[in-house]
Amino acid sequence: MDVFGLALSDFYKNNSSDILWLHNSYGEAEEMPVDVFFRTESEMPTLEHKALSLCHGTVLDVGAGVGSHTLLLQEMNIDVTAIDISAEAVKIMKHRGVKKAFNQNIFSTKEKYDTLLFLMNGIGLTGTLAGFINFLEQAKILITRNGQLLFDSSDISYLYEEIPKPENNYFGEVSYCYTYKKQKGKWFNWLYLDKETLIYTAKQNGWQCKIIFDDGEDQYLARLTLIS
Repeated sequence: MDVFGLALSDFYKNNSSDILWLHNSYGEAEEMPVDVFFRTESEMPTLEHKALSLCHGTVLDVGAGVGSHTLLLQEMNIDVTAIDISAEAVKIMKHRGVKKAFNQNIFSTKEKYDTLLFLMNGIGLTGTLAGFINFLEQAKILITRNGQLLFDSSDISYLYEEIPKPENNYFGEVSYCYTYKKQKGKWFNWLYLDKETLIYTAKQNGWQCKIIFDDGEDQYLARLTLIS
């Protein structure tokens, strides 16, 4: 059941939706505001504007949701392709005017791109630190010689100020599950990377990492390029 896609569809059709709950592995369930996925250019934070301004060449918008970032890139006359694992999200993207939108997983992608873009903590789809390392190897095949990875992530160490960090796995590895209209989706793993771990891991796996922007609230934008 595409619980997330159902919530997106309701909001797209009615400009409102029931509460989308996001359960997690570290605390109480939280309400996920659905309207944030439909925000306009003026409603996007500085971090996202910075990321979009750095996109060049052919761009793959990974986990594009309803295509809000893709549509802006199209307006900038950038050759952008959008993918998402939610079939409902892809339908909405197409209705909103995204020219190239596909129901596809990044791990089944074959084409090369100049920019791989992951916004709204999209790099989290790699699931675990080990999964991120595996993705870095695949990304070497997916980008052109002078290509780049652009993504934002967050340092979530603040969650463990009053409780101990996990002993058997990296503290940025969490699990989530959506509930909407009494329908519960499957649990999935998500990754948040602190800057120090990202920079070290990238270098160990053949990538140079530059922190492009830091919002001062634990979220940052990173640009990875291959080490020559």
